[in-house]
Amino acid sequence: VLHVAPESFIGGPFALVQDGDMIELDVPQRKLNVLVSDEELARRKAAWVEPAPRFTRGYGAMHQVHVMQANKGCDFDFLQRDGTVESGEPEIH
Repeated sequence: VLHVAPESFIGGPFALVQDGDMIELDVPQRKLNVLVSDEELARRKAAWVEPAPRFTRGYGAMHQVHVMQANKGCDFDFLQRDGTVESGEPEIH
């Protein structure tokens, strides 16, 4: 497993994992599960606190705010196209 998204840092499901929890990996079914009851996960989620930003300026801060999750390409959100497709080559002068 290279990466799980959404990341635990932003409150993804694996933010709730604690030492000693059993995790089930089923490669053929492409599943990764924390073997903890729904009630316990709800309790942990209610107690979860978002970590403070590590960086307040510069590239680190820009990365924290604008880099998308792995399942969305790990690209800066402001570099994404708006969905339109350009046709042909640009005019060269």
